[in-house]
Amino acid sequence: MIARLTSVRRLLVLLVLGTILVIPATAGASTFPDTIRPPDGWQPEGIASGRGTSLYVGSIPTGAVWKGDARTGRGDVLVPGQTGRSAIGIKVDKRNRLFVAGGGTGKAFVYDARTGGDLASYQLAAAGAATFVNDVAVTSKAAWFTDSRAAQLYALPLGRHGKLPGQGKVRTLALKGDFQLQEGNNLNGIVAAKDGRVLLAVQTNTGKLFRINPRTGVTREVDLGGATLANGDGMLLAGRVLFVVQNRDNKIAVVVLSRSLDRGRLVAELTDPEFDVPTTIAFQAGRLYAVNARFGTTDPQPARYDIIKVG
Repeated sequence: MIARLTSVRRLLVLLVLGTILVIPATAGASTFPDTIRPPDGWQPEGIASGRGTSLYVGSIPTGAVWKGDARTGRGDVLVPGQTGRSAIGIKVDKRNRLFVAGGGTGKAFVYDARTGGDLASYQLAAAGAATFVNDVAVTSKAAWFTDSRAAQLYALPLGRHGKLPGQGKVRTLALKGDFQLQEGNNLNGIVAAKDGRVLLAVQTNTGKLFRINPRTGVTREVDLGGATLANGDGMLLAGRVLFVVQNRDNKIAVVVLSRSLDRGRLVAELTDPEFDVPTTIAFQAGRLYAVNARFGTTDPQPARYDIIKVG
């Protein structure tokens, strides 16, 4: 039986008992408000944690990035919006760089996570192609991007000391094997495992989870024992525990994976009365944060958007 948990504290007990997650030492410190508010009308989708107690949230229509403090709840715009840019999935790497999936622009953007400075931009999808660059996972060797409209991933190979590549080094990885492109939103959230030797991605429209070989593009469906991850969106991997946001279902699935990552067991579903179409999640200071995208809001420009501390 799947436990429907509303408390992250109870979930963390489960994870600790399984010796698969270590809570940072800062977990018990200070206030950490339950709700953090980016600017009204922000229209967020992606959230990422960074150095200290920082959280980053992108803006879909403008490409702007807001940086907040999980400890105080306060923040400000770090990256101003620009015409022709969009921010969907985002990640911060160990070199304090912010990698941003550019949605319908078919591009990726890289910013300095401290100053907001523009470091690089890349055209990932071919000009004129149907595209929606949706999410990103960063390893020591590459940044990997999903495309919800195409059966392929994009890679930005990171050189020695993590050097950003030139446009000519962008790699497109065609997917083969079990994954089949369907109508609607396909591959969405992505995470890296085994030091980047394995990628995991969720297919939103089918609820399937795939293990992907980043060298060959061969995909294998992860056996979830009959469970599905319908409306799967952003993901987060802690050891062998995979958190999958199911956006329009207003819940976060918790899957314990086998050591080989070819099987998984749905053990819990996190819910919260404050969820309003959450899309992505991040761990910060031992806490789990979800951002409400509020898809379907009739007048999104002046609407309120929240980051929710789950539990």
